[in-house]
Parts: sequence; C-alpha cells; structure tokens
Amino acid sequence: MSKSSTNYIDKGRWGWLVLFTSLSTLICCALPILLVTLGLGAVSASLFSTFPVLVSITKHKLLIFAITSVLLGLSAWAIFRPNRACPSDPDLALICERSHRFNKRAWFTSVIVWLIGFSTAYLALPLFNWLSP
Repeated sequence: MSKSSTNYIDKGRWGWLVLFTSLSTLICCALPILLVTLGLGAVSASLFSTFPVLVSITKHKLLIFAITSVLLGLSAWAIFRPNRACPSDPDLALICERSHRFNKRAWFTSVIVWLIGFSTAYLALPLFNWLSP
C-alpha cells in the first residue's frame, strides 16, 4: 500500500476518537440517571463502588463536556471542511469516500450521544423542577 493511501485510511480514525470521547458523557451522566429513573439505584451504587473512576469522571463532568465539545468541533471541521477532495486514483478515491462516509456517520452518532448526555446532565433536573407543580 502506498504512503498516500495510508494517509486516507488514517483519516478514518477521527470517527473512532470522537465516538469514544462522546461515550464518556453517557457513562458519567446519563447512565446513572437512567438507572435511578428505572428504579435501579442499587445497580448504580454498585457500579460506582466497583468502578471508582466513575466518581472522578462525574466530579469533572464540566471538563469532560468541554473537551468533548471541542473534539466534536474539531472533527466537524476536519470532516466537513471546504475544499475537501479525494485523489483521482480510483482505488484511493474509493477508500477516501468510504472513510468519509464512516466519519460522517460516526460524527452524527457522537453528536446524538453527546446531546443525550448533556440533556440528562444539565437539562433534565431543571426541566423537571420547572414542570413539577
């Protein structure tokens, strides 16, 4: 495989990085709230006692959301930037287009995951308090 073809394959790693970082927002905020809402508070407590790193992640949720939003913005620029072009070689162009489609799907999935985590971490309780009599 030539050097130029590996450059186009490496660009597919943006999708994995963004998807992984946005999943941390679900783990820190959405998962415990969902478990408690479903009446599984004991499961949530056992998760936090089994994996103490979840406590530190939850304590720094503002930092986690800030970092993941910056990464989502950077990856959006990398994926949707103007003047993005694939090479004229048919094999490399096919690899480039496949990786671009994958990155777009992973980015949109990551944005949805981030929005779910953000809404449960920051919007659910104020909305509940506002709607309750």
